[in-house]
Amino acid sequence: MTWSSTQRYLAEFLGTFALLLFGGGSAVFSLSPFLVDPLSRVVLVSLSFGLVLLGLAYAFGDVSGGHFNPAVTLSMALSRRMPARDVVPYLVAQVIGGIVGISVVAGIAHGASDAWTTAQSAGFGSQCYASSSAPLGCGFSMASVFLIEVALTFVFVLVIQLVTRPEASAKNLAPVAIGMTLLVTNLVAIPVDGASINPVRSFAPALVTSLSSGPTWPIGEVWLFFVAPILGGLLASVVEMWLRPKP
Repeated sequence: MTWSSTQRYLAEFLGTFALLLFGGGSAVFSLSPFLVDPLSRVVLVSLSFGLVLLGLAYAFGDVSGGHFNPAVTLSMALSRRMPARDVVPYLVAQVIGGIVGISVVAGIAHGASDAWTTAQSAGFGSQCYASSSAPLGCGFSMASVFLIEVALTFVFVLVIQLVTRPEASAKNLAPVAIGMTLLVTNLVAIPVDGASINPVRSFAPALVTSLSSGPTWPIGEVWLFFVAPILGGLLASVVEMWLRPKP
């Protein structure tokens, strides 16, 4: 069974849309005044991202590969596990899907003044590092945040690369491994920087914050959440190729 290019691109759009709607939505709607317990928020957001990705991987994995993340797409392209002609359309579909997803979350938040003010001031769940313009909760240095994003994205994408190999022994369980890995990366990274592991997951809320006349720190810091996850994904590709079985 084969799918057309349009079907693959639509799958990437829908998957990234849902990832930001559910995962990004949980990050926004678990902010104070809704949920003030920091531990509960970390667990809730991590579960939301991990479980929705599990479902999306099962739903769209056979159609497009279920990337929903530029770091995954570029890693797969470097590994020559996807056609080069699909790279740019995949990235465009992911970016648009993420923006639409978080825009729906912003539209919901706009229905309550407290929710809107809190969500906007938090950059609609944007990630951050310590700088002159970032809010007080962004306590880790730029170097620390860069390191954790590279390291965790490397592990996350490497798991994706390995469990989706044609020769993998339990390919039908690959979405479980992928979703659970994203869950634990969020458990580790949310207390540090809010957990990106995906450039679109950071860019979409930063852009919506900027367009809604919110604070400028999310769009000013979003460069790091492009560079670090993509670097981690490319490193994963190199390691995956080195680990390929010999003929």
